Amino acid sequence: MKSPVSREKRTTIVYGILCIVILIVMMQLWLLTATMNAYLGGDNAVIWPAAGASLICLALNVGLLWNLRKMERSS
Repeated sequence: MKSPVSREKRTTIVYGILCIVILIVMMQLWLLTATMNAYLGGDNAVIWPAAGASLICLALNVGLLWNLRKMERSS
């Protein structure tokens, strides 16, 4: 049987997840800016790889949210 996580440890985990989410969102904003710059410069080859990378970032954020909800339900 798993021991429940203390309130202090949960708060630390939530802050860590929040920091990671903020970093991923900042990376997505940078990716959007770089992609738009390349696209407006005439480079169309960048669009699909950037979309794939953005989807991976979305999947990471959704996974972190899912783990956070799972942690909250178990406590």
